Amino acid sequence: MPNIKSAIKRVKTTEKRRLLNASQKSALRTAVKSFEAAAASSDVEKAKQALVIASKKLDKAVTKGLIHKNAAARKKSRLAKAFNALSKQG
Repeated sequence: MPNIKSAIKRVKTTEKRRLLNASQKSALRTAVKSFEAAAASSDVEKAKQALVIASKKLDKAVTKGLIHKNAAARKKSRLAKAFNALSKQG
């Protein structure tokens, strides 16, 4: 544990930030998985809603600095591609 006051504060804020980032990243993964589950069950309406939520969370994660913008774009593209295949199928 650090002795210097500013270093003590840094440890506290870093821990707070880490927990917040972890929860946001977890929520992002959950949103993506809920879309994949809806797509697997071939429920087009549910998948559409889940896609919107997942896309929003991916965009939010980029602005928060959780993931790189190209990684988010790649994931959104793959989700959209899966949704389009699903909607053509059913």
